[in-house]
Amino acid sequence: MNRLILVVIIGGSRVALPAAAVESVVEIDALIPVPRAAPHVAGLSALRSRVLTVIDCRRALGLGAGQTSPGAGSEAVVVEIEGHHYALLVDVVDDVVDALGDPEPVPLALGEGWERVALGLVQSEVGPLLLIDAAALVNGADLRAIAA
Repeated sequence: MNRLILVVIIGGSRVALPAAAVESVVEIDALIPVPRAAPHVAGLSALRSRVLTVIDCRRALGLGAGQTSPGAGSEAVVVEIEGHHYALLVDVVDDVVDALGDPEPVPLALGEGWERVALGLVQSEVGPLLLIDAAALVNGADLRAIAA
C-alpha cells in the first residue's frame, strides 16, 4: 500500500510524518512567547488569520533547544489536532515521498523521546524512515516524568 510521507530533519535525524496529517509547510517569521507554557511550546504565531501554537520538536523529544532561536524564518509543518492548529518546528523540510509499505516495528532502541512519538519504521524510496506521530510531538514529554 503506497502513501505519501513528508520527510523532515529533527535534531539531525531524518524522519517522516504522514503527509495526510500535514496542512502546509511554512516559515515562522514572528513568535510570541507564552508565559508558563510547557518547555516544548516555543510560543504563538499567526498564519492566515489564525493562531498557531508553535512546538519546538527538539524540546518535545528531549533533545534540547535548536541551534538557533525559533522564529525569523524557521521551517515548520502545520498540523491540526483535535480542532487546534500547531506549527511543528523542524530543522529542515526535505521532501515528499511514497511509503513503500505499512510501518513495521522498530528493531532497535531509539531513546525515550523518539520511542514516545514513533509509529514504526517505514520503507521509502529514500530508505528506511522513522514515522512519527504529530500528536505525540504536540503533547511533549510526560510532565509526571519531568516532575520526578
